[in-house]
Amino acid sequence: MKKTRAFLSALLLSASAMALAACSSSSSASDPKNEYADKDVDSSVREEVHNNVMDTDLLTGELENKTIKWLSHWDINPGITGKNKPTELVAFEEKYGGKIEWINCTWENRYEKLAELIQSGEGVDFFPANDMDAFPKGAIRGMFVPVDDYIDFSSPLWEDVKDINDDMMWNGSHYCTIVQATGDRIGCIYNRKTIAEAGLDDPADLYRKGQWDWDSFKSILEHFVDPANQHYGIEGWWYQFALMNTTGVPAVTIEDGKLKNNLSDPAMERVQNFMYDLNQSGCIAIGMGDYGWESHPEYVGEGKVLFYPVGLYELYTSPDTWKSIYGEDAFFVPMPKDPKADDYYIPVGMDSYVFVKGGSNPEGVAKFLDCKRFAILDENTKKVADQQFLDDFGWSADMVEMQHSMQELADANPIYDVSIGVSADCAEILDDQLRAASRGTPWNETYDTIYSTIKTYIDEINENPIQNTAD
Repeated sequence: MKKTRAFLSALLLSASAMALAACSSSSSASDPKNEYADKDVDSSVREEVHNNVMDTDLLTGELENKTIKWLSHWDINPGITGKNKPTELVAFEEKYGGKIEWINCTWENRYEKLAELIQSGEGVDFFPANDMDAFPKGAIRGMFVPVDDYIDFSSPLWEDVKDINDDMMWNGSHYCTIVQATGDRIGCIYNRKTIAEAGLDDPADLYRKGQWDWDSFKSILEHFVDPANQHYGIEGWWYQFALMNTTGVPAVTIEDGKLKNNLSDPAMERVQNFMYDLNQSGCIAIGMGDYGWESHPEYVGEGKVLFYPVGLYELYTSPDTWKSIYGEDAFFVPMPKDPKADDYYIPVGMDSYVFVKGGSNPEGVAKFLDCKRFAILDENTKKVADQQFLDDFGWSADMVEMQHSMQELADANPIYDVSIGVSADCAEILDDQLRAASRGTPWNETYDTIYSTIKTYIDEINENPIQNTAD
């Protein structure tokens, strides 16, 4: 129940990261200025957080070096969206006098920049792992270091997430520090007005009745799709892996400290065949007929596109922004359940970080992450975070309830897909070929093409888990 009660805080903690990931290409390493960096919370909020951190036994110790260096295409202070400073940062400032120094980069060059700063001895302290492509790749290459000397996952602050951190251990150590599993990695956005005008069952109602699965998902799509009248089905670039994750068997997982190749699992064949059927029945918009290969999320608000599966960061903006794209009646549900899976699985993300090799202040990063855990667990601080979230993004009570439910699903079944975190070469193959069924290529053809290659990549890494190529 503690995890359930904490979901809004976790959502706020990850909102800036997810929202800024969506606009990553606009970041500029040559122009590191963030005009919102000094925007503070109201004095009443700061006073409330100050009292909370000073009254707790969860946050202990002092911090000699107050500054931690953060490399990313988005800033924590509070971020280029201009939203309020997150409560965990306020807690870090009030308890430890902490400060985060942002080192900017672009999305495209973040790993090149990271390698350059490691080699130059700049002392970068931490790097985001929430994009699911940093780990275990960065540990394998020697870019990240274990955190076990700085974070005690058995402590009261971390015991709730000890299991998921233990599940992601690499070479006997914790490299990836998961603050919390997150249920907002992919939500299926749609417009309720479009559904109603088409005479279709609202997916949210089906979900609450336990009837939201692949079968009802496909049925609704087939009833709606009519390209001649500009009625299209699934949009975007996220739905393929999102559907794959609903089987509970991602393409690549970490089990017992080793990478596991699941391409031959019957669940992978099942979901690939399902996506192939969606393609053949015309339910996929991009690449179909005259639709083209460009994404048009605004078509959801215009009533032309039925479903747009994407990270809920799309809705972590001002209401004017997300309503202008998805419409006044925009809503979302989890990805539909695989009717043959043993439980309800959804794409699970992680609010997580890695400690950079050669970092000058790992103790400071650990204290900041302690503050993130505190902001989730402490009821008084959580209330402050909840109100920030509701005020900033203008969600309805129904939207909050649905996010709550998605977080519960993530907490219940936190299975991580590390397909794009194995290596750059492996990620390129999987990211392309595992989408092929949705573009009309039968799974058996794709499987025969990629299986042995992926097996070779994974076997080589398992035999040599730390390669230290960052040296």
